[in-house]
Amino acid sequence: MSRWLSPLMAFCLSFMIIVGLAPSLGIQVDRQIDFWLLWLATMLILALPITYLEIALAKRSKQSPLAALGGLTRDADASQKWRIVGWLSVAFIPFLAGAILANVTSSTSQFSQIGLQENLFFVICAVIAFGLSFLSRQILVLLTALGVIASLVLANVFGTALQPWHVTPVEFKEWGNATILALVASGLGLGLYWQTNTLHAKETQASSSVLPIWFAQLIAVIAFGFFAITAQIPAFALVFAAIVSAALLLQLAKEQLSQRQIAPVLQFVIVLVALFVWAIPNGAAIFNPILMLWGLVICLIYAIFVGWIMKISHLRKAMNFSSEAFYNIWRIAVRIVTPLAIVLAMIAFVGQIF
Repeated sequence: MSRWLSPLMAFCLSFMIIVGLAPSLGIQVDRQIDFWLLWLATMLILALPITYLEIALAKRSKQSPLAALGGLTRDADASQKWRIVGWLSVAFIPFLAGAILANVTSSTSQFSQIGLQENLFFVICAVIAFGLSFLSRQILVLLTALGVIASLVLANVFGTALQPWHVTPVEFKEWGNATILALVASGLGLGLYWQTNTLHAKETQASSSVLPIWFAQLIAVIAFGFFAITAQIPAFALVFAAIVSAALLLQLAKEQLSQRQIAPVLQFVIVLVALFVWAIPNGAAIFNPILMLWGLVICLIYAIFVGWIMKISHLRKAMNFSSEAFYNIWRIAVRIVTPLAIVLAMIAFVGQIF
């Protein structure tokens, strides 16, 4: 069961996150060949190294991210301040769940006859998602997969014709959007795949866990690009997929907090505040940019911590590459390429806002 859980979760969550973020990035209907080629490049040079990073940390620590960072910082003789990335990540997970629900319920409220105010519709969906988060992980992943597949099928049965593929000049702002799509929309930096691979960490090559996850992320966004969800899709399928994917994210956040031995009451406060902040009227216009920058910052901190703070030998055994050259290429990517690329993406994205 563990072999298919992470890739299936990667496909479902990546698809639903991009569905939620697409309107803010302006890519929900415009199918530019140049942009998607740029995204493919970011998947290779940014997303793949970060996915290796998460699995390597899982194999080394054999604990979920929030609990593991204490030991990892001690092993690296690093300041406890680096543990802040774990708290940023675990708070980001329910915030991301809220973003998926808020953006999906907003779009479906505008183009369907639900008859509820957007905020009330969001609150109802959020309450249902929180209740579903107490189901087992396997059930939630299967329900999310069912919702995603139904959304794809119904989008093609009832959706309108998509715009034809076309080529446009590459702009600097597209680097920011492509990086957000590759990292934030893939759920990277949050420890989700680290968390789901912790109990199954074995002395095998990290690639055996990483590549299925990476290909699943790739397929999810390709599916979005070719079979984009349109406003005319029956709302229930997309809303169902959003609710169960949000429930899955909430469960992952609660599990990390529980393994960190946080009091149950405080667990619920952290999760529910980050989730229901999206109920603030017109809050999405402010929270969506924060969400994207927050996600990039988390990936940046992890890249710096693993690339520059942890010792060079710490993850070599966990990666268990067949060639030393592959390890050195990955380390260069994490130490130099990834931080610089993320900083450029943040500059590009902020430039769009202002």
